[in-house]
Amino acid sequence: MCDSLVALGAETPGGFTLFGKNSDRKDGECQPFLQFPAAAYPPGAKLRCTHIEIPQVAETYRVMGHSPWWVWGFEHGVNEHQVAIGNQTVFSKEPVEETPGLIGMDLVRVGLERGRNARESLEVIAMLLETHGQGGPALEPGGAGYHNSFLLADPQESWMLETSGRHWAARKTSRDAMSNHMALGEDWEIASRDLETFARAEGFWSEADQRIDVARAYRNPHVPGRISEGRLRRSRELLSRYSGQMDVAKMKSILRDHLGDAAWVPGPTPDDEAFFTLCAHSAPVHTTTASLVTALYNHGPIWVNWISFGTPCTGIFLPIYMDGVIPPVLAQGDSEKREDSAWWTFKALQDAAARNFPLHTPRIRERWSQWAIAIETGRQEAEREAALAEVRGRGDEASERLTKFMADTTASALETARELTAELESAA
Repeated sequence: MCDSLVALGAETPGGFTLFGKNSDRKDGECQPFLQFPAAAYPPGAKLRCTHIEIPQVAETYRVMGHSPWWVWGFEHGVNEHQVAIGNQTVFSKEPVEETPGLIGMDLVRVGLERGRNARESLEVIAMLLETHGQGGPALEPGGAGYHNSFLLADPQESWMLETSGRHWAARKTSRDAMSNHMALGEDWEIASRDLETFARAEGFWSEADQRIDVARAYRNPHVPGRISEGRLRRSRELLSRYSGQMDVAKMKSILRDHLGDAAWVPGPTPDDEAFFTLCAHSAPVHTTTASLVTALYNHGPIWVNWISFGTPCTGIFLPIYMDGVIPPVLAQGDSEKREDSAWWTFKALQDAAARNFPLHTPRIRERWSQWAIAIETGRQEAEREAALAEVRGRGDEASERLTKFMADTTASALETARELTAELESAA
C-alpha cells in the first residue's frame, strides 16, 4: 500500500514542485535509506535487480531512496536531476504474472538511475515493464507480487502512470494524489499500444465507440475500496485546501494525517474506512514504514530532501542532501532489531508510543517541534556555507560541510528518539 502526492508551480508559493510519499508496508519491515553514486558500465554489463537480471546501460545517475531491507529497488527516491518517483500497489482484473520479473520498487530505482526528467523516467519504466513484466514477491520474501502505479515529478512537470501486467497508461497532472487503486479514466494521454486491444480481448472493455476508461476497464472490483478510496479522497481534499500555499511543512502534515486528529486513535476495524488513514497504523494490512518530502526547484546549488523512518506522526523528518554522504546509520538494518540502525531506533519509539497513542503522541510531537527549531539555524548556516563553497568552485568543501551537518543532525535525532523511548517505557 502507499500514498503519493504532488503539487506543481502555481500550487506552491515558491513556484516549485512539491512531492511527498508514505511507504506503507508490513509492520516491522525495516526500510533503510540508501545512496548510490553515478556510475559507468562496459558494453554487455548486466544489472541484478530483486529477482532477475536486465541489461545495464552505459551510465547511471546519482540516486537515493528508501528500500525495504530485502529488495534491490526503492519504494520512493530522488536522483541528481531532481526527479522524484514513488510507487503504489494497484489491483487489476488481470492476474499478476507468475514468472519472476521486475517489481515496482525495481522500476522506481531504475527510472531514477536512467531518467533526467519525469517523462524520460516514465519512458524507461514503461519500456522495461513491457519487456520484462511485473512478477515475483514484492510484499515479503516468498510472498505475493502486485501491479503498480507510479507518481513521477521533476521541477517542471509530473506524470501519473498506472499499470496492469505489461500494459500501462499515463497523464500529466499539476496537483493530485495516488493511492492503491486505479483512478485514470478516459483522461489518459499516452499508453501502451495494446492497452485497449488487450482489455477487449479479455472482456474488460466492450464499449464500441468510447475511449477506454482505464479504471473502469482494469480495476479489480473485488478488492474493497475502503482500503484506498478514503485515503485518496482525504489527500486530494488536503491538497485542494492548501492550493497555492503548499509548502514542505504542509506536505509533512498531510503525511502525518489521522483525519484531522493529532494522534492515531485506535478503535476502527478494517471494515471501517476510518481504519485506513494517510499515516497508517493499519496492521495487519499495512503500516507506514518510511516517508519522503522534497521540493524540486532546479535553481540554486543546495537542494534538501526530508526523510522519515516508521510512522511520521511519531518520528521526525531528517534533512538529507544529494551533494553529501549520508550517515551510515541511515542505511543500516535488516529483519533483526539493531541498535546501529536508524530505522529500528525510530521503530522502537513508535512501539513505545503505541502503548497509548492519544496520550504519548502529543508529547512526542512537542519534543520533535523543539528539536526542529533547534536545528533550523544550523541547517540554514550549513546550506549558506555549502552554497558559497559551490559558487567558489569548491564542490568537495560543500559536500564535506553538508556531510557533517547530516551526521550531526542524525546523531542528535537518534539521541532524542532514544530518550523519548525510555521516557515512554518508564511512564507505562
